[in-house]
Amino acid sequence: MSNAADWFVDRHVREGRGDRIAFIDPWRTLTYGELDTASRRFASALARAGIEPERRVVLLLLDTVDFPIAFWGCLRAGVIPVPINTLLTAEMIAYILADSRAEAAVVSAELVGNVPAMRRMIVSNPDGSSEGADFQAFLESGDPAAPSLPRSSDEVAFWLYSSGSTGAPKGVRHVHAALWDTAETYAARVLGIRADDVMFSAAKAFHAYGLGNSLTFPMSVGATAVFLPDRPTPDAVLDVMRKHQPTLFAGVPTLFAAMLAHPLIGPKAGSDRLRLCISAGEALPADIGHRWHALVGVDILDGIGSTEMLHIFISNRPGDIRYGTSGKPVPGYEARVVDEHDRPVPHGEEGELVVRGPSAAEGYWNQRAKTRATFRGEWTYTGDTYIREEDGTFRFRGRSDEMLKVSGVWVSPFEVEEALISHPTVLEAAVIGRQDGDGLTKPKAFVVLRDGGAGTEDLVRALQSHVKDRVGVWKYPRWIEFTDTLPKTATGKIQRFRLRET
Repeated sequence: MSNAADWFVDRHVREGRGDRIAFIDPWRTLTYGELDTASRRFASALARAGIEPERRVVLLLLDTVDFPIAFWGCLRAGVIPVPINTLLTAEMIAYILADSRAEAAVVSAELVGNVPAMRRMIVSNPDGSSEGADFQAFLESGDPAAPSLPRSSDEVAFWLYSSGSTGAPKGVRHVHAALWDTAETYAARVLGIRADDVMFSAAKAFHAYGLGNSLTFPMSVGATAVFLPDRPTPDAVLDVMRKHQPTLFAGVPTLFAAMLAHPLIGPKAGSDRLRLCISAGEALPADIGHRWHALVGVDILDGIGSTEMLHIFISNRPGDIRYGTSGKPVPGYEARVVDEHDRPVPHGEEGELVVRGPSAAEGYWNQRAKTRATFRGEWTYTGDTYIREEDGTFRFRGRSDEMLKVSGVWVSPFEVEEALISHPTVLEAAVIGRQDGDGLTKPKAFVVLRDGGAGTEDLVRALQSHVKDRVGVWKYPRWIEFTDTLPKTATGKIQRFRLRET
C-alpha cells in the first residue's frame, strides 16, 4: 500500500466518484474531487513553506471541511498531522506543541487565543472565508496537481494524543496502513458501511473514534459524513439528525443518556433513515441501551476501542447484541484476559484485557518505558479489567487502576455506576474509592439527577438500597454526592482521577 491518501481520496476520483459529496458542515459541502484538489494544494503549500516530510503539524481544528483538507494534505506531503482536542486549556496545548516539536499549527479562528506564539500558524475560519484568516490563502499558494509523496504502509502517518482520562496525554504514533485496517475490519465487517450511507459522529475528528467515524470509514466506500463543529448537546445533535437524515450515528454513553432525557427524543431520533448507532469511549450501561432501543427503535452497537488501537476492536454487532457487554472481537482482532503473570484467566474471572490486531500503534512518542509496558510483541495491554464469558463475550469491569477492594473483594466502579444509572432519577454517575474513618476503602458515588434537582437524604437511602438489590449489599456507595456535572474529556470519558483529586 502506498500513501494512504491514494486509497481514501484519489481512488474515488480515478473511479468516477469525484462529484460525490464527501463532507458537509454548516456552511459548505466538499466533494471527493474538491478534496483531491484542495489536499494537493495543501501538501504543496506545506513544502513551499519549508515544512519537510516527517515534521509535525498540529491540527487544532473544529469539525469543518478544513479538517480533512489539512489531514490528507499533510499525509500527501509526508508531513505528520497531529490532531488535538479543541477543548484543551492553553497550558495543555502548549505542552503538546512542545512535546511534539510541531513546526506549524492549523487553528480554527476562535481557538487562536489558546495557542502560544509559534513560527507558522495557519488560521481557518469555520465558514471558509479568508477574512482575518489565511487558510484559503495558504491553499491558493499550492499546486492543485501536486503529487503525493510515496510512502510505505509501515511508515508513520499521523499522531494522536491520548485523551487524558487518567493523566497527561501521550503522543500515539500510527502508520499509513492502520487507517485502511480499521476501515476493512470494523467499518466493513461490523458496521457494514455502504456507499449510500450518511455518517454523523458526535465524537470529534481529532479523536481516534471520531477520526474513523467521520473520515476513514465513509471515505473507504465513497460515502458522506456530516460535521458538527459545535459542542454535541442533545439539541445540536437532534437538529443535525433532522436536517441531514444520517443513516449511521456515532455517540458516547453520556450523550445517549442525555438524549434519552430530552423531551423531543422519539423514533429514529429525528432521522427517518437511521439504521444503526454505535457507542464507544466508555462502556455503555445496559439500561441506556435497552431504553434507547425501546424509544428510538434502533440498535446501539457498543464496543471498546482505544487511541493505541485506533478504533473499536471488540464490539456488539447487528443480530448479536448483548447490552451491558462490549461484545466479541472484531474480525481481524484477537483478545484475551490475563492475570498479573500474563496467564489467561478462566472464563468468568477478572483480569487485564489484551488485544492484538493490525491497527496497533507503533508506540508512544518519547516515552520508551510506557511503550514497552503497553506494546509487548503483537499484544497491546489496555489497562482495562474485563471478564470473558463462556460464549466469548467480553464484559467491562473498570480501569485496572480504578478497581476497588472492598471488604477483601474486588468491586467494579462501572458495575456500581450501571446500577445507579438504572434508577429512574439518575442521569449519570461516577464511582471512586474513599477511605472511611478506619482507613478502609469504600465506594463513593457522584450522581447527576435527570431533573437537575438537588438530592435528598431519602433519595440517598433509596439509591443505596437500589444498588444493594441490583449488584450486592457490600457494593453500595457509602457516600453519595449530588452534582450538576461530572468532569469529562472532550470525547465524553469521565475523568475519575479529577474526582479523586477533590
